[in-house]
Amino acid sequence: MKWYHYIAAFFAGAFLANVVPHLVHGLSGDPFPSPFSDPPGKGLSSPTVNVLWALLNLLIGYLLFRVSKISKENKISLLIFFLGLAVMAIQLSIAFVDKVKM
Repeated sequence: MKWYHYIAAFFAGAFLANVVPHLVHGLSGDPFPSPFSDPPGKGLSSPTVNVLWALLNLLIGYLLFRVSKISKENKISLLIFFLGLAVMAIQLSIAFVDKVKM
C-alpha cells in the first residue's frame, strides 16, 4: 500500500464515526449541532439537516474506505482505520458534552 492509502484509511474511520451522532439525533427528531447551524458547530440544526449531514459523511467515509484498500490481510490499514474512528469518537464526545441535555 502507498502512504496515501493509510491517510484515506484514517479519514474513512473519522468520517464514519461522525455519521453516528448526526444520524441518531436526526432519526430521533432531535435538533443537534452541525456545521450548518448558527454559529457553526455550536447552534442547533434541524433533524433533517443532521440526517443529510450524516448521509454525506457516510458517502465520503465509504469512498475513502474503498480508496484506502483496507483489508484484513493488512493489519496496519485496519489499525489506522480504527485509530481514525477512535480519534473522531473521542473528539466528538468532548465537543458535544454540553450539547445534549438529559
